[in-house]
Amino acid sequence: MDDLRTREWDAIVIGTGIGGGTAGRRLAEAGLSVLYLEKGRDLGDADLPALGLDSRDPETRLANGAWPRLLEAQLDGAWCELDGMIGAGVGGTSAFYAATLERPERHDLESVEGHPHPTGGWPISYDGMRPWFQLAENYFYINGEVDPLAPNGAQLLPPVLPLPASDAALISALQRTGMHPYRTHIAARFLPGCESCFGRRCPRRCKMDGRSAGVLPALETGRAALIDRCPVTRIEADGARVTGVTCRRDGQEFTLRAKRYVLAAGGLASPSLLLQSRSETWPDGLGNGNDLVGRNLMFHLSEIIAIWAGRSRGETGASRSISMRDLYFMDGQRFGTVQSMGLSAGFGEILHALNGRFERSPLRRLRPLRHGLRIPAMVAARLLGNAKLFVGVLEDLPYADNRVLSDPTDPDRLRFHYDISDELRSRRAAFRKAMRQAFRPHRAMFMGAAPQLNFAHPCGTLRFGDDPTDSVLDRDCRMHGLDNLYVADSSFMPTSNGVNPSLTIAANALRVADAIVAGLRPRLAAGGSLGY
Repeated sequence: MDDLRTREWDAIVIGTGIGGGTAGRRLAEAGLSVLYLEKGRDLGDADLPALGLDSRDPETRLANGAWPRLLEAQLDGAWCELDGMIGAGVGGTSAFYAATLERPERHDLESVEGHPHPTGGWPISYDGMRPWFQLAENYFYINGEVDPLAPNGAQLLPPVLPLPASDAALISALQRTGMHPYRTHIAARFLPGCESCFGRRCPRRCKMDGRSAGVLPALETGRAALIDRCPVTRIEADGARVTGVTCRRDGQEFTLRAKRYVLAAGGLASPSLLLQSRSETWPDGLGNGNDLVGRNLMFHLSEIIAIWAGRSRGETGASRSISMRDLYFMDGQRFGTVQSMGLSAGFGEILHALNGRFERSPLRRLRPLRHGLRIPAMVAARLLGNAKLFVGVLEDLPYADNRVLSDPTDPDRLRFHYDISDELRSRRAAFRKAMRQAFRPHRAMFMGAAPQLNFAHPCGTLRFGDDPTDSVLDRDCRMHGLDNLYVADSSFMPTSNGVNPSLTIAANALRVADAIVAGLRPRLAAGGSLGY
């Protein structure tokens, strides 16, 4: 451990999720010495359930791979605590994710005729990102079917899991109504039974995440090392350069140093750490000269709908087989993808949805009537069988007042302010209407009425761009005003797009790593050898 602390590394990577794990692997494979710093534990191949925990005890939460404290949020003006399903351990949140990695669409990143982007696009085009999308798809073993609406999109391995008979029937039914379903893009090297690890830790490393596709391959190069249970409390800077990171482990505080630093603690934790890292040059937090650090916070909205489409005899469980993008961009409105969740809705889920409707009805004051909802829920479950749950991923857009808030008294507390805009409420209503229409041939019921923010998808809080007056990072995701600090997590995204962000994070992390490698190459004459 002393040797790890005293040497100067080519790169220190803060965080081991999709972004940090992938960036560190790319740097190590390029010949650089890399030190990973992880707040949580290295849980190895422990088989643990999803991140939702009943416990509020920080040690219990960390022992299970969850962020030690609940999130503290001001939502539409009201303060509350919530479990945001944020990971803290090697692999980060990705160790528990559902491994759905899909490319965004061209109009997500740039203005395209017929698909006007409301915020002006990204500083790098879709074609500029394409090489790293392809590389990320290789790193993460993405398998599935090509989206028929984007035949020149992802580079995929063929689907590994067989298609359940009921899903095949549902795909055929959707195709008959003019929809374009396809096999979901999954990051996995499947073994028998591995489909059960979606949403939980994978004990056999078949699911590809920040640990299995990033940290472990980096360590295997012999050029990377890992210190877990090592929260970074401060990033030290002298003028325009980061000089070190202050860490805490086993009750001791120490400073680690490198030529380059990659911040990948997540869309909430990265800006929070920067706001806490104040200096004479940066009195309001590193990179925060224009009060942009932590602003433009976005999530996705999740619209969950239960579909009763029939099930073949002997079929059990549910699969993550189906995605479709027919609703992604409709009538000038930015919606998103719709995909199966790998979950089923039985009596309990139906009763929960009916209770929600009751609470919004004129009968809600007649409390005894609520108990009668158990009967129709039971009848529906018996007559229709367990329904397949689908989720619509509704794009969120950036608003400067939605932001991460610093808490200097408690670095483990992640705080933010978020208001649901009128524009988002209007798009949500239109999206739900489009989803009902898409599944019209089947019995369907939304599993909630209130907007459901996906707190596991925070992004946009350190947006990248060419203009330092409206962005925190440059197009290489290097911080404006700090020439050796880069960001490789979801914070960089100017918009949230209409797909899960994981593939975009991984692709950009590879791009950032390549920019760092290029910057560390000695300036030799053409044909000279490279050294690090």
